[in-house]
Amino acid sequence: MAQPTDHSHAPEDITNRLREGPARSHLRDMIYGAIDGGVTTFAIVAGVAGAGLSPFVIVALGLANVFADGFSMAAGNYSGTKAELDDMRRLRAVEIDHIDRFPEGERRELREILSQRGLHGETLDAAVDQIAASREAWVTTMLEGEYGVSPTEPHPMRAAFATFGAFLVSGFIPLLPFLLGIPKAFTISALLTLAWFFVIGAAKSHWSLSPWWRSGAETFAIGGAAAGIAYVVGTLFTL
Repeated sequence: MAQPTDHSHAPEDITNRLREGPARSHLRDMIYGAIDGGVTTFAIVAGVAGAGLSPFVIVALGLANVFADGFSMAAGNYSGTKAELDDMRRLRAVEIDHIDRFPEGERRELREILSQRGLHGETLDAAVDQIAASREAWVTTMLEGEYGVSPTEPHPMRAAFATFGAFLVSGFIPLLPFLLGIPKAFTISALLTLAWFFVIGAAKSHWSLSPWWRSGAETFAIGGAAAGIAYVVGTLFTL
C-alpha cells in the first residue's frame, strides 16, 4: 500500500523536489491550538454552567474566550516563532563572521562534524574541501552540526494563523449545543468535546506511525483529563 510520503524516484523528479527544499510543517501549531481551544472553552462552559447561569451567558463568555484566548495564543506563537527565527539568523551571522575571521578553525570544526557523521580518510578530506568551497553549504552544515539549527526558516505569521484557526474551530465545539439551543446542552457539550479530542488524535495519525485508533485514544486521554479538571473546577462554583 502506498504511503502518504511516497514520491517519485525518477532522476528529474528527485532533482526538482529537492531543489525546492524541505517544507516547514505547522502540525504542532495546529494540534496545540486545537486541543487548547477545546479545553479552555469547555472550562468556561463547565464553570458557568456549574454556577447555574443562563445559556446566553455561557455563549457570551464562551465566544469571548474563543476570540480573545485564540488571538492571545496566536500572538504568543507568533512571538515565540519570531524569536526562534531571530536566533537562527543571529547564529547564521555568527558563523559567517567566524568563517571570515577564523577559517582554519571553522574547517577543523567542519571536519569534526563530518567525521562524526561517518566520513573518514580521503572521503572526509574531499567532503571538507567541497563543502568549504561553498560558503552557503559551509554555513548550513555548521548550523546543523554545531547548533542543531534546521536549514528551513520558520514562518511566524503562518504559525500564528495555524494556531488561531485550529483554536477557533475547536473552541466552537463545546459551544454548539448552547448555540443551537439543544436540551441537556452541557452533557452534549461534554460528549462533543471528548469526541472532538478523539477526532484530532485520529487525524494526527496521518503524520504518525501509530494506528488511528491509538493516536485518537492518546489525544482523547490527554484532552479528556484536561477537560475533567475543568469540569471539577467548574463544579466548585455550585458549592
